[in-house]
Amino acid sequence: MNDEDPNRNLALTELRRRLEAGRTRMRLNKTDLAGRAGLGRTTVSEAFQIGGPAPSVQTVTALAGALRLPVEELQELQRAAAGSGTNEAPSLGRPIGQWDPHALEVHPAGIAQDGSGSPRQQILPGYVVREHDRLLAEVVREAQQGHSEILILAGGSSTGKTRACWEAVQPLADHEWRLWHPFDPTRAEAALEDLHRVGPRTVVWLNEAHHYLGHTTAGERVAAAVHHLLISPQRGPILVLGTLWPEYVKQFTALPAAGSSDPHSRVRELLTGRIVNVPDAFDAGALAAATLLAEDGDRLLADALTRSRLDGCLTQDLAGGPALLERYRNGSPAARALLHAAMDARRLGVGLHLPQAFLTDAAIDYVHDTDWNQFTDDWAEQAYAGLAEQVHGKQAPLSRVNPRPQRCPPGHSASADGPSAGLVGPVFRLADYLEQYGRTSRRHLCPPGSFWDAAHTHLTRPDDLDHLTLEASKRHRLQWAHHLRLRAADRGSTDALNYLTEGRKRAGDYQGAEALYWQAYRHGDVYALLHMTEMWESAGDHQGAVALAWEIVDYGHTHALTHLAEMREKVGDHQSAEALYRQAADHGDTRALCGLARMREIAADREDAEALYLQAFAYGNFVAVDDAACSLTEMREKAGDHQGAEALAQQAADHGHASALVRLAEMRAEAGDYQSAETLARQAADRGDTHGLTQLGEMLEGAGNYRAAESFYRQAADHGDRGALYLLSGTRRQAGDVQGADALWRQAVLADGYNNAAIMWDLALLREEAGDHQGAEALFRQAADHGYSHASMRLAKAQEEVGDYQGAEALYRQAADQGEADAFIRLAEIKEEAGGYQDAHVLYRQAADAGISLWTRGHDVFRRLWPHGLDPDGTPTPRWR
Repeated sequence: MNDEDPNRNLALTELRRRLEAGRTRMRLNKTDLAGRAGLGRTTVSEAFQIGGPAPSVQTVTALAGALRLPVEELQELQRAAAGSGTNEAPSLGRPIGQWDPHALEVHPAGIAQDGSGSPRQQILPGYVVREHDRLLAEVVREAQQGHSEILILAGGSSTGKTRACWEAVQPLADHEWRLWHPFDPTRAEAALEDLHRVGPRTVVWLNEAHHYLGHTTAGERVAAAVHHLLISPQRGPILVLGTLWPEYVKQFTALPAAGSSDPHSRVRELLTGRIVNVPDAFDAGALAAATLLAEDGDRLLADALTRSRLDGCLTQDLAGGPALLERYRNGSPAARALLHAAMDARRLGVGLHLPQAFLTDAAIDYVHDTDWNQFTDDWAEQAYAGLAEQVHGKQAPLSRVNPRPQRCPPGHSASADGPSAGLVGPVFRLADYLEQYGRTSRRHLCPPGSFWDAAHTHLTRPDDLDHLTLEASKRHRLQWAHHLRLRAADRGSTDALNYLTEGRKRAGDYQGAEALYWQAYRHGDVYALLHMTEMWESAGDHQGAVALAWEIVDYGHTHALTHLAEMREKVGDHQSAEALYRQAADHGDTRALCGLARMREIAADREDAEALYLQAFAYGNFVAVDDAACSLTEMREKAGDHQGAEALAQQAADHGHASALVRLAEMRAEAGDYQSAETLARQAADRGDTHGLTQLGEMLEGAGNYRAAESFYRQAADHGDRGALYLLSGTRRQAGDVQGADALWRQAVLADGYNNAAIMWDLALLREEAGDHQGAEALFRQAADHGYSHASMRLAKAQEEVGDYQGAEALYRQAADQGEADAFIRLAEIKEEAGGYQDAHVLYRQAADAGISLWTRGHDVFRRLWPHGLDPDGTPTPRWR
């Protein structure tokens, strides 16, 4: 701050006074304010720091919105306080016109040559507009008109996703839009660090979005930050563009199994309805357009068409895919061994950057003895040198990369999951095209012994070791799974530590379990301490559990007392539970207030319960406020204070908690007041919570009033609820409109990011449910022909039921080829039932090599056949300790 400029000092003082008044009025601490504003805790603290520099205009805008203060007035004060603007953070990114598309990871397509043959600047081939480009253009137009938008292109490797995004943003270059590509030190870290600084008219470039949304520790937070950016009017207009491979779309959007964790809930919410599929190949119209460009002189397209006209895979050819595949197939034994090791590492979950020491040692058992005996001492160096040679498209099968060093603010430690964390010596990256090829061509193979030994010796990242532990377990390689888990625990894997802790507890070694819990906590697993209190409480040591909870409180986690109080309440010790709730509340845990209020409510002390709920509502975090608002609303409604209940629900909704309106709507509907219920549900939907509308629709549908139910489902769908489309399809089907029902179902499935094969599968199930078995079978066959392994399995079972075992076996083998390893199990059972025990044994081995889910019946068979597991080469493992 410039002490010689009193006007700037006065403006900055007044700015901080207004911000502080707003914070006090809303009773927010700085941590809660940071979460509400979508800013970092340090950024918020610096904004209020006396004597510090003026906060940036982006920070002031976000704080004003969160505190409901006049944005323009505070921005004026910020400009006066900043003077010439030297204190304002620089805008993120740079003008779109200043970007080189290759710097944004658009695949190079080759080098153009002038008349003398000398290379000049890389160029892009002519661009062919396809259906997904038209959808992209619509989203870009919406952004240009002032609406924040997001769209994710999903498709296989080198199908043109990134190029499509680049072409789509070109119209924004003339309107002074900027483009920001979060990349350094890692993509996820860069996004988390600076998303709150994104200014209006910015394209946020999330190419290969799984690096952001699939990050083990940061993915959900990145999704939440992007969502906050999109729904903050003062931040817009913003355009978020990203790309994903289909397997990541499936991983992020799949609903969790009952009772299991939901690691991608925020990501799934962000992606719903915002995914557009990019086909692998050009259709006839696109090929004709490419031919016209080639005839007009585009040599890159002309060359690609000579190779790819039949299959239509122009983008893959332009990106060098076929040349990479040829290099792999014709490579030396040493080169192929290194590529096989790299393919297996990537398909089994090892990170992008593969240490050279790991690859070299892993490759040994991929080489036949005859070739190995002819290797010279420098075999590895020669192989790496050959694989580093680029093919058409400026790509190499296996290229050396230089991970960027992690940069952290003073006092912060580097993330253990960063790309450079724990890497020693040179590292390499497998070409995307070969990685995806390996996922398919090698999916039934178990890596050899040298692979697992090299992983155990050289890999250090906890995530890599966790993934390989799981994959070894799925393949019944129990000994390697055990040793990899121990290695992962040593490197700080909280998953491995928790697994080992459970083993200690089962053995009654509570002291050993406690040591492991503390180790997990030191590696960032806060919940490990809560599990410790559970362990002592379950063991009957209530006094020890309370003492441990207080020790955890000393570490800054007051919710340990609340957690313990909930356990005491469940076993009926209400006196201890209330005492613990009060102690937790005294230490600032607002969830404890809700626990106390609930106990007072059960004890029929309505006045005290309401007072506690109000206190939690005033000071609580998001969950506490949500619970308190719903409970208070319900209490007032049950007490006959309908006006008070509605006023409170509206107040909660104004604070971002529309669930209170939803609960009140449900109660009114249960009482038969559907008119009032609909009004409240509409209000909740306008605030983004459509659950009330779908809930009313389901209630009416259950009562047989399909027309009224359909009305509510349509309202929910109009508010963006994709799930309502499924429900609406059901009412159409109930009304006999099969064609309309199928159309709605297709719309819903496409909105959820699934492909045509998944649509056929779902429609087949509906046809089967309606008794149209012939139509269902036809759709199942279409889905199976499109590579949907579940459909092949379903058809195989149907063939079994009618006694066509030969047809069933062919379909099971088709399912296995499509990636359904469990198909081997059923094939083996068929052979075993027919007395072909030797053939069955071979098939069980194939299932183990391919890897099947740990919770299927196949592993029961594995334990029967190979009680101590299998060695990597498939021979039974001897008894081991």
